[in-house]
Amino acid sequence: MSTNTHRVYLGIGSNVEPERNVVAGMRALLEAFDDVHFSPAYRTPAVGFEGDAFINLVACCNTTLQPLELKAWLNALEDQHGRARDVPKFSDRTLDIDVLLYDDFWLRLPGLEIPRPEIEKFAHVLKPLADLAPELIHPVRGISISQMWQEFTDRPAMEAVQLEL
Repeated sequence: MSTNTHRVYLGIGSNVEPERNVVAGMRALLEAFDDVHFSPAYRTPAVGFEGDAFINLVACCNTTLQPLELKAWLNALEDQHGRARDVPKFSDRTLDIDVLLYDDFWLRLPGLEIPRPEIEKFAHVLKPLADLAPELIHPVRGISISQMWQEFTDRPAMEAVQLEL
């Protein structure tokens, strides 16, 4: 394992007992990683299927894990919280944690794309990222996350949610 520290941004979401599952995910990140910060949380409609609303937010933290190691760690955390892997991509989630950004890497591996394409596609990913790191420069687009949010037009209703850690 590398001893170099990397700054990562993680998208967190759930629509199955979302308050409980998102908070459990947040607590696990606080226990496992250094310098953890969270964006505001938002309740947003399900995307791509008919389902209960999601609670979504973004976390940033420091890690010494390499991208695939981090993905494996996050998958294990999701599995501990009942994540089903034999369901369609767009479906209910007990806990979903995705690597959005990893330093300024641009990486395409089977099952792992960094920066995650959903940053540019979905308000429930981009808005909390813009709240947390507005001046961060997207490694492919070359513009700030806040500018990406300003240019974003597909904005569904997003209700702020207060979570208790």
